[in-house]
Amino acid sequence: MPKLATPKKAVAKKVAKKTVAKKVTSAAKPALVYAENKHSFWVTDGQILNSLLALKEALDLMEKATFVHHVAKDKNDFAVWVELVLGDKECAADVRKAKTVAATKTAVNKHLKKYAL
Repeated sequence: MPKLATPKKAVAKKVAKKTVAKKVTSAAKPALVYAENKHSFWVTDGQILNSLLALKEALDLMEKATFVHHVAKDKNDFAVWVELVLGDKECAADVRKAKTVAATKTAVNKHLKKYAL
């Protein structure tokens, strides 16, 4: 008896599913806080600061004697102002740890990145 040819089964091809990368949108950055005039920081060299951005710019020009007047072993006027007036406790903690103009600028710059400028 002759063998009957059996039909070949079609092999289903697996097709890779295309995936579309979703863009992850981060939450909107908060607006930079500006102090009211009566709550601005008055630096001994005459500068008047009303935001973290103003503090950064002041630190760029600040002489060591002026910085030392506001930052000493047992006090940090900048940290107190950032915490109580600008309401940024994390930035204030980093500014409080900073003992030099350069370290303070670094701390302020780090925290400025989280604000919409």
